[in-house]
Amino acid sequence: MLPKLLAPAGNMDKLIMAVEYGADEIYFAGKSMGMRAGGKNFSQKELEEGIEYCHKHGRKSNITVNIVPHNDDLIGIEEYLKYLQKIGADALIVADPGLIDIVKQTVPDMRIHLSTQANTTNYHTANFWYRQGVNRIVLARELTFKEIEEIVKKSPKDLEFETFVHGAMCISYSGRCLLSSFMTGRFSNKGDCAQACRWKYNIVEEKRPGEYYPIEENDEGTFIMNSKDMCMVEHLDRFKEIGIKALKIEGRNKSEYYTAIAVRSYRNALDELEKPREERNTVYWKEELEKSSHRDFSYGFFFGNPYKDGQLYNTSSSYIRTYDVVGIIRSYDKGTKTALIEQRNKFSEGDLLECFGPKGRHFEVIAKNMQDEAGNKIDSAPHPQQMIKIEMNEEVEPYFILRKKVD
Repeated sequence: MLPKLLAPAGNMDKLIMAVEYGADEIYFAGKSMGMRAGGKNFSQKELEEGIEYCHKHGRKSNITVNIVPHNDDLIGIEEYLKYLQKIGADALIVADPGLIDIVKQTVPDMRIHLSTQANTTNYHTANFWYRQGVNRIVLARELTFKEIEEIVKKSPKDLEFETFVHGAMCISYSGRCLLSSFMTGRFSNKGDCAQACRWKYNIVEEKRPGEYYPIEENDEGTFIMNSKDMCMVEHLDRFKEIGIKALKIEGRNKSEYYTAIAVRSYRNALDELEKPREERNTVYWKEELEKSSHRDFSYGFFFGNPYKDGQLYNTSSSYIRTYDVVGIIRSYDKGTKTALIEQRNKFSEGDLLECFGPKGRHFEVIAKNMQDEAGNKIDSAPHPQQMIKIEMNEEVEPYFILRKKVD
């Protein structure tokens, strides 16, 4: 059986994109208790709509309540948990042992997924959490395939394991960081990380203010804590072999385009595991992931400690961006072979675009016969979320995406 594919959703648009592009489970948060306070997250009404949308399409909804709470954070928690159960949440992602105890007492039938924030790195710890009622463990990111295989073998058969396979890595152990709170007063473990590890640093001697010394030979400073992004799309068969039940994509604060590209690539690569190796398109899916905004890729800790290969020592934390999403297909008229597109970035008549949907490879499109929604001829689409029409001979469906290579 193939592992389940988990996708992030920072808002309803990203949730819809994750579902449409093939995620089995979506993880998202309400306005409190989630580890991505910087994102808009979901109001109560949106939580209900999101869960309903998942269920309508046969997908699971995993709600994050995985901050490391202080006393004040627990005020009203029982009512919130009961509400999540009432609206149909399939599982809760939890990190704190006290909060797990509250979940077991308040909503005893709710599935509990242990967050990577709990730092599970060995089978004794896995067995401990199983005895506390945990159904699935999101393993620490600092584990090798060999270590994970031993954990799975020495744990109960009905205990599920989940691992991150794609997205940003953290310099601190599975995200348990105090640097942000120390430097900015923003608490990483309560979902408000300032990403101080991505900043540029120099040394200043106390009696020589204003004289900055680079920590290494680089006149722009140093980036000793700046981790590469993880990308494991080439090694999904290994996760299947060792019994991992779920594979997780990071990125609730990233764009709809990122969500679509990441889910599409991993969905197709996973499905292709049932084909002979020579018929798989792994190289293509890796190339597609490189077309989303990302840092340099690494394999994380799966093949051992990456040491310097896991860090970006001589560059800033700026993302690599080679393509812009320029529009999302909203409808297609087969008779006139015309697509209605909601604009995301400017493009013009004659531009070479790439179009893709959930399945199969992308194809090229020349932007031609551009019209506004009223049918008036236009030369470009400069206005955000402008509705336009272009001629497209290839049949497309809603949520297909148009992108343009960045000059």
